[in-house]
Amino acid sequence: MNKYVLKIKCSDEKGLIHKIADVLYSNDLNIEKNNEFVDGENKKFFFRARIDGLIDSQKIVSELKAVMPKDAEITLVKKVKKKIIVLVTKESHCLGDILLKHDSGELNADIQAVVSNYDILRPLCQKFDIPYHCVLSEGMSREEHEKAVLEVLGGYDVDYLVLAKYMRILSENFVSQYDQRIINIHHSFLPAFIGANPYKQAHKRGVKIIGATAHFVNNNLDEGPIIAQDVIPVNHELNWKNMQRAGKNVEKTVLSNALDLVFDDKIFVHANKTIVF
Repeated sequence: MNKYVLKIKCSDEKGLIHKIADVLYSNDLNIEKNNEFVDGENKKFFFRARIDGLIDSQKIVSELKAVMPKDAEITLVKKVKKKIIVLVTKESHCLGDILLKHDSGELNADIQAVVSNYDILRPLCQKFDIPYHCVLSEGMSREEHEKAVLEVLGGYDVDYLVLAKYMRILSENFVSQYDQRIINIHHSFLPAFIGANPYKQAHKRGVKIIGATAHFVNNNLDEGPIIAQDVIPVNHELNWKNMQRAGKNVEKTVLSNALDLVFDDKIFVHANKTIVF
């Protein structure tokens, strides 16, 4: 049997689950698992189901739209591995974790390529036989560099871009071409410490927790919809290098968890927030 994920977002009203189930049952489809959530404050309904059977996706979506509220957003996608491109700068910890999971079959995605503005991580990608594109940024304006990167990306069929410590600010033009399809990892529990070495600054301030946030990228720097987060405690016994090492472990874990959720179609984005099933 073919496996699919059905996602519906719409205004809330009585009888929605009955209507959905009726359409699926009349098409001889089986619901393996479903989740629903009602945002009472905004009167929004969110529904996700894993279904199997011989599916005519266009027919099912059409029948659902006929019985659901007019503002319904309905997607029905086959459960297949997503196609991704990973963007990096110099740090290897998040990229290395993704490559290992990809190599072992644990990542529900196929890495099409890795793109960087440095050549430093090429040997790592070569070990896993992953195409590597170095688009040097030196001597180029941000617009020129982004245009060159977009030309590389345009050569691939891609579902998501993963910023695995890609330390460049993306323009509105770049983000708009991959709306809600760019995933970033950020040391968000160190918000007061900007620049090249936030862990060193955090150590000087004597912080008690460090953490990371994975989020979708939008036009507000590091303020896109949050997908996953985690923190760990730290204390005065750690120097800044040990704190950085601990922080990198959190970043790897949070990004990995976020990618699992996104690639399994478990995320709804609404009003700059996410509903995670």
